Amino acid sequence: MTHPEPFSGIHTTAVVDETTVVPPTSSIGPYTVIGPEVEIGEGVRIGPHVFIERDTRVGEDVRISKGAVLGTDPQDLKYGGERTFLEIGPRTRIREFATINRGTAASGITKVGADALIMSYAHIAHDCRIGDHVVLANSVNMGGHVEIGDWAIVGGLTPIHQFVRIGRHSMVGGASRIDRDVAPYTIAAGSPAFSFGINRIGLERRGFNSDSIGQLKIAFRQIFRTEIPLRIALDQIEDEHHTKEVRELIDFIRTSERGIIPSRSGLATNMEPNIDPHAPPSPT
Repeated sequence: MTHPEPFSGIHTTAVVDETTVVPPTSSIGPYTVIGPEVEIGEGVRIGPHVFIERDTRVGEDVRISKGAVLGTDPQDLKYGGERTFLEIGPRTRIREFATINRGTAASGITKVGADALIMSYAHIAHDCRIGDHVVLANSVNMGGHVEIGDWAIVGGLTPIHQFVRIGRHSMVGGASRIDRDVAPYTIAAGSPAFSFGINRIGLERRGFNSDSIGQLKIAFRQIFRTEIPLRIALDQIEDEHHTKEVRELIDFIRTSERGIIPSRSGLATNMEPNIDPHAPPSPT
């Protein structure tokens, strides 16, 4: 059985603003609408019924499937019409009916990194920062200002609270409710969510050696499964372990403003925000 060659060029039913340049190596499918000041890289494939509103940069070899909506105004009542942007990194795949908003004046941009997979019906809100090789499964929905580190995987039907950070090489189970930060290299799941350990299988698949994974396991037990106050536990680990992964884990927890998803077997109070309890609350 032979398959038809992919459509090349701009379909006659597509509407493309005169300020948008489409390279000859890229294609735009039927009934797609592309607004002003959109930059499309080489080798991009945009399917039918896609809407890109404005001020969006699409990297080379990106694939955008039917019905996706990109570069629309942020869903934020504080947005006052200021010019902001959306940036999609090279080779990222955006599947059917995913939606991605531009940024607000707070940062000016929403960014999705390279080689990411954004599955159907996922929503990336204003000012979010999505790293490289990230996978967002179907119907992941996030509030504004969420940060997701490189190689993180988020399971389907997961809501993510605004300003939450999900660390590099972590994995979030499907239908979890993420209202606090997920530490790098860990697995979190549930509603409410708990941390269940180090993402060993994911790290092994990405070439991490047994010593690095072993040191992360030790650090996880000392941080998440102890009654020692968090600051003291972090200081002790810093004195005992020197791998760059453990240092990253410590720095991530120390800089958390929302607190860290705790371990089910540990004390939830041990993972509260590492900030002055008398300081004003962070905006949400």
